[in-house]
Amino acid sequence: MRPSPRALCSAAGAAWRESFSLHGRDVARWFPGHMARGLKKMQSSLKLVDCIVEVHDARISFDGRNPLFQETLGIKPHLLVLNKMDLADLSQQQKIIQHLEREGLKNVIFTNCIKDENVKQVIPAVTELVRSSCRYHRGESVEHCVMVIGVPNVGKSSLINSLRRQHLRKGKATRVGGEPGITRAVMSRVQVCERPLMFLLDTPGVLAPRIESVETGLKLALCGDRPGAETEGALTLGCLLPGTVLDHLVGAESLADYLLYTLNRQRLFGYVQHYGLDGACDDVVTVLKRVAVWLGKTQKVKVLTGTGDVTVVQPDYSAAAHDFLRTFRRGLLGPVMLDRDILQSPLDA
Repeated sequence: MRPSPRALCSAAGAAWRESFSLHGRDVARWFPGHMARGLKKMQSSLKLVDCIVEVHDARISFDGRNPLFQETLGIKPHLLVLNKMDLADLSQQQKIIQHLEREGLKNVIFTNCIKDENVKQVIPAVTELVRSSCRYHRGESVEHCVMVIGVPNVGKSSLINSLRRQHLRKGKATRVGGEPGITRAVMSRVQVCERPLMFLLDTPGVLAPRIESVETGLKLALCGDRPGAETEGALTLGCLLPGTVLDHLVGAESLADYLLYTLNRQRLFGYVQHYGLDGACDDVVTVLKRVAVWLGKTQKVKVLTGTGDVTVVQPDYSAAAHDFLRTFRRGLLGPVMLDRDILQSPLDA
């Protein structure tokens, strides 16, 4: 049964948590050896590159980008592609662009590589950036070489495959999937356009050695690949596709709690309708219990009592949390801007 409009109006007027309790959590670290090697190889390959295309998730337009990219690759023309725009709340897109411009990012394109939205803008933008910049010793080369960078799981390989579909009418050149770190081969050279002749260097996703804050880590973890999105040939972990930071490093139930906090604080109550709940709720245990019951996910547990063992049926909170996260990553709970607090800072007001 769907909640009545009156119930949703009541939820919208309720008082929700104004901050998320971190309970002393440490900042997640995920910097495997291939990431460190990848960054070094990127640095050493800069002389082969005319332009840098950085891909990031549009739901976290400002947070979670690797600061090492700017420090080590900043001498080349730079285009920021904010992917997964269909999952992001872009009602304040102009303010997002203005905020990025103040950070020195003047070349920004929003894309949805699954449906090839706005992808045709990328090649002309790169061509213009290369034309208006000094190519140094590459001035005699007729081909353009572009390095694609970004943190794990933001859609770098999906962008390359989309460009090939648009400009070469060819299929996938790089495999993609929901597990961070799936692109491990550094400097895979892939043609994406004939006129102008352009090659892209696909690189592994690289996180900063230490994520700047716990909340940034939680945002990154929430923004995993949507299940079923171009996963052919990809590594998977059963039915759960992890986020940018592997879910098990954060904990699915903790991540579900942060998601619930975010949705309620932004008055996004799509989860109430999706799971047929009586109303919105700010207690994650209560919500996951109702979700588990709705899914039919329960487990029998033996409880020791004074009269012997008693078998009781309990909700499977872990299964409920995983489903809650998958549903969000599919976009079934509506578009969201996880960086809304940054967007509402005094400079952006």
